[in-house]
Amino acid sequence: MTADRAAPRLPASLGLDRADPALVESVGGGLVKVEDLLRTTVRSDIDFVDEAATHLVRAGGKRFRPLFTLLSAAVSGEITDDVVTAAAAVELVHLATLYHDDVMDEATMRRGEESVNARWDNTIAILTGDFLFAHASGLVADLGTQAARIIAETMRELVTGQMRETVGPLPADDPVVHYLAVIAQKTGSLIATAGRYGGMFSGAPAAHVEALHRFGDLIGTAFQISDDIIDIASPADESGKTPGTDLREGVLTLPMLYALSPEYTGGEPGPRLRELLAAPVTDDDLVDEALTLLRKSPGLEQAVRTLSEYADRARAELADLPECPAREALDMLAHYVVARTR
Repeated sequence: MTADRAAPRLPASLGLDRADPALVESVGGGLVKVEDLLRTTVRSDIDFVDEAATHLVRAGGKRFRPLFTLLSAAVSGEITDDVVTAAAAVELVHLATLYHDDVMDEATMRRGEESVNARWDNTIAILTGDFLFAHASGLVADLGTQAARIIAETMRELVTGQMRETVGPLPADDPVVHYLAVIAQKTGSLIATAGRYGGMFSGAPAAHVEALHRFGDLIGTAFQISDDIIDIASPADESGKTPGTDLREGVLTLPMLYALSPEYTGGEPGPRLRELLAAPVTDDDLVDEALTLLRKSPGLEQAVRTLSEYADRARAELADLPECPAREALDMLAHYVVARTR
């Protein structure tokens, strides 16, 4: 680390402010290495390729997936160079999906910056996502055949989840069950792989690797549910995000699906709420009306209960791991994912 670089630290706003100082130093130092590897890996000699490929890397973000990879490694072993490589590969896969998501959602902003599809066009955004997928595969190839197989299986899950979301539930499907399966594939699967890689490349026993894999799957799904809740329940000045984004995009998230389902809430939704959720809501006044109705609906309460259930199941997986500061930090994450919605 260069002399003028800030001391290693963990990303803010992840509930880890009480984590063990030595763990923070170790994992924070690992994140610095991950950041350096991300930037050098995606760099291109072709200027416009370099600019597009580094666009989201430079925009930052919580780096939750690399963080979880490093914390997982610290449970039973050390943060080796292979762990850092695996953490960077997982983040590159995540970033690649964001480029593709922005095209599908016709997004104009990402992490406070103009999205690549808005700045250039959809074709450049798609190709840049593919470019990052290629680099992620290159990093994983250096980690061995098993790691390559795992990332291939994970990409399959990511794509399958996106396809299922795009097609939507079939007439015989329960929309809630369908939605939970989709976010498990789209979000949980990659975070699960992050935990699995962290355990694998730190030399953890197989039982610990599997527990980290299961924890990642559950906590990843829980994070998406908490985002769904925050998009409805939290004012912008508290969450830092503009509420009602999902409404504007016409995305039916878990609280909305619960609100529309008498099976889960015990009562029929009001006709006005059903009308508002039938299509994207673009008018600001209608967004406010829909948010007010959703905040009063039993669907939001049911989503909070489901979130707590996923977090509890994730914490239960930690019982299979040795007591240590890293396990305590993972427990903090599981508590944080619920607390951030309050």
